[in-house]
Amino acid sequence: MSSRRLLKAAEAIREVVATSILTDLRDPRVRDVTVLGVEVSPDMREATVSVSVMGTEAQQQLSVRGLQNAAGFLQSRIADRIETRYTPKLRFVLDQGTKNVAAVGEILERIRREQSPDTESQVDEIQQEDDLREGGTSVPNRLDAS
Repeated sequence: MSSRRLLKAAEAIREVVATSILTDLRDPRVRDVTVLGVEVSPDMREATVSVSVMGTEAQQQLSVRGLQNAAGFLQSRIADRIETRYTPKLRFVLDQGTKNVAAVGEILERIRREQSPDTESQVDEIQQEDDLREGGTSVPNRLDAS
């Protein structure tokens, strides 16, 4: 099967799963779930669904278990809407991308706070000089207010 065909199938599966989770799935464990992507095996017998779940680690694991328990229902939705020889077996994995983004943001904020006051005053002076050269007025640095 061509790579393009697999990508199209993965996108179709992602749409069906995301829509079914939002509209048809009534499991109270499955809340605040976002379907990020789907990877389909070359033989179309298995699909790995990457999801992001807002909440604590326990809530995330609970939602993934709920999704795994609803996999058969979601597979039947896929079979109804997509014509393929095999309906892929779904496996749900928690995507850690958003968690990594938050960690990087915290590190950058810590670095910004640890900067010496001299460095911040130098940045302010350069900004004021640039503003005066452009004929504008000096505007205080908005980062200092936070």
